[in-house]
Amino acid sequence: MAEIFASGTLIDGILLLVVGEIVALALLWRWRRRGIAPADLIPNVLAGGFLLLALRLALGGAGWMVCSACLAAGGIAHLIDITRRWQR
Repeated sequence: MAEIFASGTLIDGILLLVVGEIVALALLWRWRRRGIAPADLIPNVLAGGFLLLALRLALGGAGWMVCSACLAAGGIAHLIDITRRWQR
């Protein structure tokens, strides 16, 4: 298990699951108008996705600037999500 985590394979699987979740929820919304609207879902998922991507890049030996850019993008997505929720 430690090897799967250290190699980043586990993170890759989680990122694939997140993409599948977005697609499934968007299709459910489009088909039945139930669940979370994609416009409300995307900033939240992007925030988590960028954090996972930063972890994956760090495990893969990427430089600190690339990891920092992913963390910054995750922070921006989080601020967008909070701003959208606060307005309601």
